Amino acid sequence: MGEAKRRSEQGLPPRKPKPSAAASSSGSSWWNPTSGSTGERFVALTTRGAWIGIGALVLFWVTVRFVGPAAGWWTLADG
Repeated sequence: MGEAKRRSEQGLPPRKPKPSAAASSSGSSWWNPTSGSTGERFVALTTRGAWIGIGALVLFWVTVRFVGPAAGWWTLADG
């Protein structure tokens, strides 16, 4: 006989689910977001950082490929 059937036959209420280990964590680590807002802030920060890195890489490439040779700072090996 299953637990749920036995409890209903005895007139007992259903058992409550056990709390998960993740819900009871203290969140003492900065790299382990425990709430939705902390996770969203982490994703927003890393996304912004990635776009800043992409922009810096494009700016560096434009400088090396076009600005430096046009200003006479260096010549390109492939040109």
